[in-house]
Amino acid sequence: MGEIFAGRYELIDPIGRGGVGAVWRAWDQRRRRYVAAKVLQQSDAHTLLRFVREQALRIDHPHVLAPASWAADDDKVLFTMDLVSGGSLAHVIGDYGPLPPRFVCTLLDQLLAGLAAVHAEGVVHRDIKPANLLMEATGTARPHLRLSDFGISMRKGEPRLTETNYVVGTPGYFAPEQMMGAEPDFPSDLFAVGLVALYLLQGQKPDSKALVEYFAAHGTPGAPQGIPEPLWQVLAGLLQPDPHARFRTANGARKALTSAVELLPEPTGDEEPVEVFDQIGPLPPGFGPSGPLKAAAPAAPAAPAAESPVVPAPPTPPESSGTSGTPGTPESSGTTGTSGAAVPPPSMSETGSFHLPPPPSRERPDLPAYPTPTEVSLSQAQTAAVRPEQASTRAYTAQSAQLPAPATPQAHAQAQAQAQSQPPSQFPSHQGPRAAHHALRKGPGPTLKVAVPILVLALACFAVGIWALTQT
Repeated sequence: MGEIFAGRYELIDPIGRGGVGAVWRAWDQRRRRYVAAKVLQQSDAHTLLRFVREQALRIDHPHVLAPASWAADDDKVLFTMDLVSGGSLAHVIGDYGPLPPRFVCTLLDQLLAGLAAVHAEGVVHRDIKPANLLMEATGTARPHLRLSDFGISMRKGEPRLTETNYVVGTPGYFAPEQMMGAEPDFPSDLFAVGLVALYLLQGQKPDSKALVEYFAAHGTPGAPQGIPEPLWQVLAGLLQPDPHARFRTANGARKALTSAVELLPEPTGDEEPVEVFDQIGPLPPGFGPSGPLKAAAPAAPAAPAAESPVVPAPPTPPESSGTSGTPGTPESSGTTGTSGAAVPPPSMSETGSFHLPPPPSRERPDLPAYPTPTEVSLSQAQTAAVRPEQASTRAYTAQSAQLPAPATPQAHAQAQAQAQSQPPSQFPSHQGPRAAHHALRKGPGPTLKVAVPILVLALACFAVGIWALTQT
């Protein structure tokens, strides 16, 4: 993305350069369209004053390219105008050379129409030349010319920004009175229009000095080669050295041109059509016809490839040392039962694991064998319930829940006799009669060490209160 100027204009790429600044293609974020932005490079007072004059010009005409808005950002300033992509008349001459007379007449008519609108505002352009006459990219359709660059233009009667003996403009397109230091006037612009017309018809820049000398010495010359006589009479009225003998207004010259076009010979079919190309070029990456492209959402990180489950290798059973195998054949990979039938190796399940055989039971000779719940006698169960501290500790083994058989009256009497025969020392010390009596005497509330001082203090306060009442 380009630089954002004044929070509104996004500078995209440079498309031209003038005397006081560079021209950029920019995106107007407020109006949502592409514009041409002329950025001022110098910031001295003289240049700023010219800039203010130029940007203050507001002329709405289809053949005038005047500033539309301006902005400032720190020490930089710019003004914007419509974006014209067909280049200038200099590009057209560079592509085709001399242009057909009727095509030139169309361009001259549009130029004079725009110049009439400028003069109607009291403004003298003072810099009419092929480079300042921009073209819309119309292809082979009817051309569309626009008068641009009002950097040195001025209104009649305004103070000049240069000394009286200093000429401002482009050499080769000055009117004779400009060279003499006269005040800028409308006929000066018309003289430049005549020089531009010669440039378009001959394909090269005319020698204005020699032309003026010839007019002064011999009067109006005959039509140059390749220029029809009716058209030359209009151009001669624009190129008169004496401003009083020249066309006084752009509208007057335009009317004479319209009459001359009617007298021109019909175009032949072998004339090459003039095509006005797009001279700016395509938009840079990140921009489209409707403006800046939205940044693409970052691609989601690729999900890691699912790892295949690690399948443990099946355990290798011990080699069979029995006699179940057939002599002379490879040993069986399975185990051999008592019946001699080989057990097949464990197979893989649907989830990718193996069904492993249960671990072999191993007897530990160091642990005593315990009877199952069904083998416990009633007397052993009663003894374990009465005297749990005498039971030996052993590892827990989950067994099926089985309840002992109900005790008989004789077994119950025998269990009571055994419980009464136990000495008192077998009971825990905290369950004795004195401990129980102490627990009964202990109740909620503070101890005596705390309660007695509080009671004495309360009595003293009560006595003081009684004494205070008797004194009143």
